[in-house]
Amino acid sequence: MLSLLCAVVMVFYVPLPPGFENMSPFPLPYFDDYGDDDDQNLPVPEIDHEEWFEEQLEADLKWSFALNGVLHAETSEFQDIVLLDTKRFGKALVIDGKLQSAEKDEFIYSECLVHPALLIHDNPKTVFIMGGSQGSTAREALKHKDLEKVVMCDIDKVLVDFCRLHLTANEEAYRDERLQIAINDAKEELEKSEEKYDVIIGDLADPIEGGTCNHLYTKSFYQQVLKPRLKDHGIFVTQGGPAGILSHKQIFTSIYNTIKQVFKYVIAYTAHIPSYADSWGWVLASDEELKLDVEELKVKIKERMKGDLYYLDGDSIFSSTVLNKTVSTALVNETHVFTEEDARFVYGHGLTAANSSTT
Repeated sequence: MLSLLCAVVMVFYVPLPPGFENMSPFPLPYFDDYGDDDDQNLPVPEIDHEEWFEEQLEADLKWSFALNGVLHAETSEFQDIVLLDTKRFGKALVIDGKLQSAEKDEFIYSECLVHPALLIHDNPKTVFIMGGSQGSTAREALKHKDLEKVVMCDIDKVLVDFCRLHLTANEEAYRDERLQIAINDAKEELEKSEEKYDVIIGDLADPIEGGTCNHLYTKSFYQQVLKPRLKDHGIFVTQGGPAGILSHKQIFTSIYNTIKQVFKYVIAYTAHIPSYADSWGWVLASDEELKLDVEELKVKIKERMKGDLYYLDGDSIFSSTVLNKTVSTALVNETHVFTEEDARFVYGHGLTAANSSTT
């Protein structure tokens, strides 16, 4: 899900308000509260324009949040990283000017990405996460009691360490002995090992011009690298980008169609995420039939999992796969296939593209 704090940045400009320059990390848990009814009665303060985060979603569309302040910012070899304290959505992680997650609703994205695949699988023991630096995907996967191993592979050690320090809701996941962290490109990590996994999860930023993970959306990667690393009956799931009525053709339909060229059974599903100002899409795939039985899903949630689910249950997993006519028709009619030579991008650009455009 996705440079900054300087005048040359096109889509993200947030000057540090007075008093925030030396602010220490926000002490509340990253994901402490899903909303408080009492908040609705609080007076709305007057806010100076400079205390807003603004993301340009498309050439003619912007989305902005009022801020309490900027908690932390740094630039790694691969991307620009900022942690904001927003008034509506709590802590918000922004990478290359694109919102990745916000504490008030990140559970929607994380639960939808992880649990359908793990619950549909008959008996998952091992999981490989491509990306996942925030730790939220690992947190959700580790709620499954019978999992024996979760590998989280992210290319950016600075980002992983950043999230581990500041996104405190995932501390327990990082302490779990079943979690292994690999700092590497996911393609290289999968290629160098003969190990196979029950479930592979793509928790990657959207493909953007100059992004670090665009090659992990291509047909050749799915076919030649990822699929051979799945066990028999294995399942692959990836985030698929914006999936709303006006945004689904950016990358969602293309990701779906690309995966459909590689796997026999493919399911697309969506959910609305308030901080993204849009519906979001995910794609499930396997060469084994993907069975969505509501009652069976309910039983598996009860028997397999520890900890709470805040968004999903058996009924909502099934209903998320029932798409409106506009999106479902576009999925069927899509012909574009992601390749290294012919990719699609969401609006914006990564650090590589930003650097190259100024040299």
